[in-house]
Amino acid sequence: MGFQTEFNSVCKFKNEQELFDLLEYGRGKMRKEGLRVFPTGQKVIAYSPDNKAVAIVKITACVAEINFNGEEVTAVELDLVRPLTDEESAIQTALAYEMFFGEAK
Repeated sequence: MGFQTEFNSVCKFKNEQELFDLLEYGRGKMRKEGLRVFPTGQKVIAYSPDNKAVAIVKITACVAEINFNGEEVTAVELDLVRPLTDEESAIQTALAYEMFFGEAK
């Protein structure tokens, strides 16, 4: 058992509804499998499930725990700083593929 550290500039949603809630209400929560450490207080780029950069968010809380089912989970609370423009999104998405996600499909 150990903690996995997330990249300082990546906050990737795997659930479309969690991303929608963040963009719609300005605040949101993201649930991840495994114990992870997110840089609380930092601003990061949020990515959609299909690896597209969509917004700048601030991580306000990160709680990693083993739940009652014995699963390792991390809950991350986020505040929306602002959505990215189309140009910013294209640039950040291209950089993320080069640095984190691998080759673009």
